[in-house]
Amino acid sequence: MAVVKSMSTTTTKLDSEITPKLNPIVFWPPFSLLLAAVVLNLIEPQAFAAAIGFVNAWLLKYFGWLYTVTAMTSLGLCVWIGISRFGKVRLGGRHAKPLMSFWNWFAITLCTTIATGILFWSTAEPLIHYTQPPAFLGIAGKTVAAERFAMSALFLHWTIVPYSIYCVASIMFAFAFYNMQLPFSLGSMLVPLFGERRSLAAGVAIDSICLYALVAGMAATLGTGILTISGGLNSIIGVPRTSLVWGLISIAIVCTFVISSATGLMQGIRVLSDINAKGLFALGLFVLVVGPWGAILFAGLWGLLDFAWVFIRIGLFEGLRPSDHWALEWSIFYWAVWMAWTPVTACFLGRIAYGRTIREFLVVNLLLSSLFAFAWMAVWGASTLHMEKQGGALSLAMDQDGREAVSFALISNMQWGKTLVIFYVLSAFVCFVTSADSNTTAMASLSSKGVTLEQPEAKTWLKIVWGTLVGTVAWVMISFADVEGVKILSNLGGFPAACLLLLVVIALFRVSLNPDHYNAIERESPASAKPD
Repeated sequence: MAVVKSMSTTTTKLDSEITPKLNPIVFWPPFSLLLAAVVLNLIEPQAFAAAIGFVNAWLLKYFGWLYTVTAMTSLGLCVWIGISRFGKVRLGGRHAKPLMSFWNWFAITLCTTIATGILFWSTAEPLIHYTQPPAFLGIAGKTVAAERFAMSALFLHWTIVPYSIYCVASIMFAFAFYNMQLPFSLGSMLVPLFGERRSLAAGVAIDSICLYALVAGMAATLGTGILTISGGLNSIIGVPRTSLVWGLISIAIVCTFVISSATGLMQGIRVLSDINAKGLFALGLFVLVVGPWGAILFAGLWGLLDFAWVFIRIGLFEGLRPSDHWALEWSIFYWAVWMAWTPVTACFLGRIAYGRTIREFLVVNLLLSSLFAFAWMAVWGASTLHMEKQGGALSLAMDQDGREAVSFALISNMQWGKTLVIFYVLSAFVCFVTSADSNTTAMASLSSKGVTLEQPEAKTWLKIVWGTLVGTVAWVMISFADVEGVKILSNLGGFPAACLLLLVVIALFRVSLNPDHYNAIERESPASAKPD
């Protein structure tokens, strides 16, 4: 009972007079290290890229099993929680009221997790797998077998597995913060394993490392988003692809998501996510209607039927003992990227789940989000493969202008293509803004002291600092260095994140076996109130 006693004697203070302030121990290490990495990349770009590339490849080669084990156990734990009595537990206590409507909750969740990746990779990835399937499968490129594999691999990388990773960390964080009444720190997730004193002491280092990984990842994503938007503007009105244009796009994006983040959860983020989610639904339905709907249904169905086989062969066997570099470059690499983003993103997803049961959380964050991803990838992926089979125009566009050109080559060949490109570019803009909005809020909260139920928002200036840093790093990388360098920096954060998440899986499983033992708020404050 030592853990329970510790929790009851050092619960989170709900003092309205306490306002969040900067936590320098958490803020300065990742901030300084990221700036140092940018400077080194500018001074010695080749040596820097070679060094971090070597470390990244070494980690993927020798610790790829760790990413795979963590990802697959996360999915298994989500299934267990969904059917166990732990799923009935309400985050914040039995009388806690939800922060927002079901639709707003789903929209914010969806937009927080997809960023611009769902736009970029829904066309580029299946095309690559279709034209260049892995050698260990023994199938030729541009065949029916390659097409089925491309769709099923796309589903593997973008649906239930990554969303289960988010779910495990988010549920554990929300339960620790709301129900165990622990501080707003990633270390709180480990209290069921190591006790409060040790876990919260380690939480400072954990918060710093995860902040570093997320800022690097956001900068890399913003960099590719800037290039995507720039390519769209060039396609629409002939705007040149220059450093100045990239800088202006970066300023526009950063200003938008910083302003939105500064307005608070229930204003900027809620409104932007509502617009973004509805826009994505409309964009997907439009492509389904004007595109090759028969091919979409056929390819999507076959990909779904092959999903179980690919999950076992690729997700498990190749993930644990890769027979060639394909699994390292794709599946394991993806798990590393998702895990680098997960801890900080989980702080936000866990926070907005107040008043919901854990089973409801799984419905929204795992089931509905995965269903949307299945549908989206089926529509865009199948449309890409159908058009490629008509003459190879998309692979030619990718060879000539890069992977970001695939989407625009696909759209330009559709009915009302010019109009669709405009909506696609706007969607790319809003997608990153809404994702960055929520993550900037979480980063500011993690690098602050005094974040509580009654004072959930960090200082506005701290959100501006993080947002400006992300925008600056992204612009510098794509203009003067190599955006791949900062991507690898983000991926390197996946290793400590994987170690953390594996411990979180064990901690959450332990909590799920005896939730009453850890549910301090039910013992101390049965009449839980909705936080401000």
